[in-house]
Amino acid sequence: MKRIIGLDLGTNSIGWAIINNDEQGICHIEKAGSRIIPMDAAMLGDFDKGNSTSQTSERTSFRSIRRLLERCLLRRERLHRVLNILGYLPEHYARQIDFERNPGKFIKGKEPKLAWVPNPETGSNTFLFRESFQEMLADFTRHQPDFIAEGRKVPYDWTLYYLRKKALTQKISKEELAWILLNFNQKRGYNQQRGEEEEEKKNKLVEYHALKVVKVEATEDKKGKDTWYNVHLENGWIYRRASSVPLQSWERMTKDFIVTTDLNDDGSPKTDKQGAVKRSFRAPSENDWMLLKAKTESDIKSSRKTIGEYIYDTLLEKPKQKIKGKLVRTVERKFYKEELRQILDTQTKFHPELQDQGLLKKCIEELYPHNEGHRNILSNQDFTHLFIEDILFYQRPLKSKKSQIDNCPYESHEGIDKETGEIKKYGVKCIAKSHPLYQEFRLWQFLSNLRIYQKEKYVDGRLKTDVDVTNEFLTTEEDYVALFDWLNGRKDIDQKNFLKYPPFGLKKNTTEYRWNYVEDKPYPCNETHADICTRLEKACVNVPLNAREEGLLWHLLYSVSDKAELRKALATFAGKRGWNTDAFVDAFIKMPPFEKEYGAYSAKAIKKLLPLMRMGKYWTEEAIDGNTRMRIEKLISGEVDESIGQRIREKAMHLSAPEQFRGLPLWLACYIVYGRHSEAQEIAKWESPDDIDHYLNNFRQHSLRNPIVEQVVLETLRVVRDIWKKTGRIDEIHIELGRNMKET
Repeated sequence: MKRIIGLDLGTNSIGWAIINNDEQGICHIEKAGSRIIPMDAAMLGDFDKGNSTSQTSERTSFRSIRRLLERCLLRRERLHRVLNILGYLPEHYARQIDFERNPGKFIKGKEPKLAWVPNPETGSNTFLFRESFQEMLADFTRHQPDFIAEGRKVPYDWTLYYLRKKALTQKISKEELAWILLNFNQKRGYNQQRGEEEEEKKNKLVEYHALKVVKVEATEDKKGKDTWYNVHLENGWIYRRASSVPLQSWERMTKDFIVTTDLNDDGSPKTDKQGAVKRSFRAPSENDWMLLKAKTESDIKSSRKTIGEYIYDTLLEKPKQKIKGKLVRTVERKFYKEELRQILDTQTKFHPELQDQGLLKKCIEELYPHNEGHRNILSNQDFTHLFIEDILFYQRPLKSKKSQIDNCPYESHEGIDKETGEIKKYGVKCIAKSHPLYQEFRLWQFLSNLRIYQKEKYVDGRLKTDVDVTNEFLTTEEDYVALFDWLNGRKDIDQKNFLKYPPFGLKKNTTEYRWNYVEDKPYPCNETHADICTRLEKACVNVPLNAREEGLLWHLLYSVSDKAELRKALATFAGKRGWNTDAFVDAFIKMPPFEKEYGAYSAKAIKKLLPLMRMGKYWTEEAIDGNTRMRIEKLISGEVDESIGQRIREKAMHLSAPEQFRGLPLWLACYIVYGRHSEAQEIAKWESPDDIDHYLNNFRQHSLRNPIVEQVVLETLRVVRDIWKKTGRIDEIHIELGRNMKET
C-alpha cells in the first residue's frame, strides 16, 4: 500500500492529508488537518501588492535608534573618564558620576548639567560661566544696542557659541573646554559615504533657496478656478503660481524653494523666447534635505568660518534667528572635526595638561587596559587625536556580510574546522557583477546566445516568418570580435540601437528584423569598462588601461567606501602612472559606487570558463588552465578517463583540435571544464525526520528574501516532519499551491 501526503500551501495556512492507496487503486483518507500561520491583514495586503516587508522591520528600526543612543552614551562615558583624569570636570558635575563601579556613567537617578550649578538651599541653578556670558553680553551691546536696550534677554545657552568662537584664538578655562567637548558629542555632523550624494543632473541645476517675498501681484490669467499670481522675490526672481486662495499674505515672509534652472551644454542658463531664464520653483519635500545640506555647507564655506563662528556671528547680526532646524540642520562631519581640531590645537598652547605625555598615557590605559596593541598606537599620538579620532568622531567599520554571498556551484577549497579540527570543504564566494572579469564573461555569453531574425522572408519560394538570419550578418569570428569590441565600450544595448550597428547596413530597414531577446528591454554590456573610460576621458588620460590596471582600479573603487580614503588612494594610483593627480581624482571621486550584486559563479570558475568562450584575437591556448587542457586532449584522443563521462564526449564530438575549443556556449564550456552544467554536484536526501530538524536548525534566516514565502516553506517542512514522525513512512508528496503563492 502506497502512503501519499497531500499538501495545500497558502499564505496563512497549510492544509494536509494522509492518503492510503492500495493495490487495487482504491484511495481513502487516513488523516487530514491544517496548520494556521498567524499573519495579520496588513501583512497579507503587502504580500498581495508584492511588498516583501519583514515582520521584524519595525522592531529593527527601533533597535537602530536604541543603538545610536547607546553609542552616544558610550562616547560620553569615555569622555568623562578622560576629562576626570585631566581634572577638567566641574566639581558639582564630577560628584554625580560613578568612576568606581560604572566608570563614566552618571549615578542612577542623576544627570546634572555641566553649565549649571545647583543650589540646595534655594533649589535653583546658577550659571557656571557668568564671566564669559558677560563678555558675550558686551559683544551684543556693541553690535545690537537696540536689541539690548529693548530689554530683550540673551539666552545663557548662546554662551556656548561665543566660547566656540573665542577658543579658536584665545584661552578658555578647563571647564569651558569640557563643556565644548561634551557638546561636540551631541552634535557631530553627518558622516556621508560614497554614493550617498546626489548625482549631478546633466543640463539641470537644482538648488535650495530661502527667499523673502517682496510683492505679490494677481494677474488676469486663470487655470480653471485658480488665479495666476506673480510672486516677486528679494533677488529679483519672479515665481508664477496658480492658487485658489489669495497670496497677498506672503508679502514680507521668507519662503523655502527648490529652484531648478535649465542649462545649456556650456553651463549657461537657458532662456525662453522673451529672453527670460527657464526656471521652475517647487516647495521642499523630505527628500530634499541633501539640497538644504549643500546650501548650508556652501554658506559656511563662503563665510570662511567654522560652524561655531558662523552661528555666533549670525546671532550677532540677527538675534531672532532660529538655530536648530533653520540656520544649521545637517552638515558633513568634516566641518565639525575641523573646528574641534582648531580649538584643541589652540588650547593645547595654553593648557599644560594637554601637552603632558604622562597624562596621555594614563588616559589611554584607562580606556584600553587590556588592548596593548591599540595602546601602543595611541601613545605615539596626542590629545587632539585621542579626542577627535578615538572618542568623539570614531566610526567603526561596517561588517562585510560576506557570509550572505552565495557559494560557487563549481569551485571549493579545503580548510581546517577551528572547532573540530577536521578538514572540511568550503565554498568559494561568487564574483561581484561589476568585476571586469564578470563583465567580459557576461558579454561573451550574450553574444553566444544572440540570434537575429527576419520577421518575414521568402525561403524556397514560400513566405516564412521569424527566419534565423544570424549567419548572414555574423559570418566569421572576426565579425563576432568586431561586435564584441563595439558592445564592450557601451553600458547597455537595446534592440533598436543594436540593429543600427553600422556593419549590418540595415539603416531604415531595422523594423524588418528583431533579436531573440526582449524587444523593449535594455541589456547590460560592459558597464564597468564604459564608466571607467568615460571618467578617464574627463581626466584627460589618453592611455588605455590594460586588463590588470583596470582590475586594480575597479578593486579600489569597489572596496573603498570612505571618501577621504578614496581620495588618497586615487591620488596614489594616478601618481604612480605619472598622470595629472587633481584631474584624475576629480573625475573619479564622484563616481557612484558599484552595486553590491553578485554573479552565479566565482572568479576562479570564470577564469577557467572564459578562455573557452573567447574567440579571435582574444583567444589563446595558453590561457586555458592545465587541468582543462588535459581533459581536452583526452576528449580529442578518446583516452579513457572516469571523470569524463559518455555524455560529455557526445556533446564535444564535433571538436577535434585544441584550436576548435573557442567561442563555445557557456553550457558546453561547463561540461568540458567541470563535467556538468545545471546538474547539482550533490543531491541531498533526507532519510529521517531528524534530517529535516538538522536542516531547519542550520537554516539561515532571511536567505529566501521574501519573508512570507520563507515562513510558508519552513512551516511546510515542519508539517512534513511531524507527519513523518507519526506515520513512520512517506512514499510520495503531492503539493498544490494557492493562486497568490503561484504569482510570487
